[in-house]
Amino acid sequence: MKILIVRVGAMGDILHALPGVAALRVARPEWEIDWVVTPHWSPLLVDGAGKGEEVRRVYLAETKLWKKAPASPATLRSVFELRRALRNESYDLAVDMQGTLRSAVIGRMSGSEKFAGYSDPREALAAKFYKTPLERKGSHVIEQGAALLGEACGISLEPSGVELPHEEWSDHWAAEVVGDRRTCLLAASAGWPAKCWAVEKYGALAVELKAMGMDVVVNAPRKDDALADAVVEASGGAARVVVCNVTGLIALMRRMTVLVGGDSGPTHLAAALGIPLLALFGPTDPERNGPRGPGAKVVLRDAASVTSYKRASTEDAGLAKISVEAVVEAVRGLI
Repeated sequence: MKILIVRVGAMGDILHALPGVAALRVARPEWEIDWVVTPHWSPLLVDGAGKGEEVRRVYLAETKLWKKAPASPATLRSVFELRRALRNESYDLAVDMQGTLRSAVIGRMSGSEKFAGYSDPREALAAKFYKTPLERKGSHVIEQGAALLGEACGISLEPSGVELPHEEWSDHWAAEVVGDRRTCLLAASAGWPAKCWAVEKYGALAVELKAMGMDVVVNAPRKDDALADAVVEASGGAARVVVCNVTGLIALMRRMTVLVGGDSGPTHLAAALGIPLLALFGPTDPERNGPRGPGAKVVLRDAASVTSYKRASTEDAGLAKISVEAVVEAVRGLI
């Protein structure tokens, strides 16, 4: 069997899809499993040489280009090249683990004999592209993904632990950045502001952690990242910014003593790698989206938080009630 997974982004969503794929790889090691992903997130699946632990190969969907210039020659060339590459493989099954119109179109482009997706996808129009719409099963998104993939393949799958790629250069870089110090990573950013704990509180937390003898770092995807710089400023220099790409973040995370963050990609990365973590939740439900993985975990969510998944631009009322003292106590318990 040749299987194509469509899950183009983002970090947390890819990490949520991986346990089902890992379970399939164990259950059917002779099957070929490939994945369509955006270039930015491909380091979660394969190394610089294109070798992956859980998948055979990846195909790159240049979605930023498509969105920026949908009718440009470059976009049309990119789309047709992806379509040709997928069709050349003659997949037996494609599974849309994203549930958007874009991912459904990509899956249909593959020309697979069988194309499965949720009967209630994130974007309703996506369901019209599926040849095999399947009922969503399970409470957590990881369970849902494994159930979808398993039913599409005709076998029972339970989510499995995942292996992420290693890059020698990034391992050496992370060792130089962190050394052997006990280190806490503050993942202060999230998909939208309502999921973010206050910058001032992250700063105060950094001061407390520094007093406990810990090195405190804030990850940033680029130099002069406003949010990361604001946390460092609020900490009075107790924290420091570490700029890294996805490959660097994976290596950096492997050396962390503990992570504190919201419902965000780095938090779910820590969970996948078995790093002890404290997750601060607000408008999203930890029963559905909470961190899952082999390490120690604590999730704090105040009763004032209402599950809405609304991309609000203001701080969630429940998150605002979580105190620095409560977070410090939880971190002490983890380390």
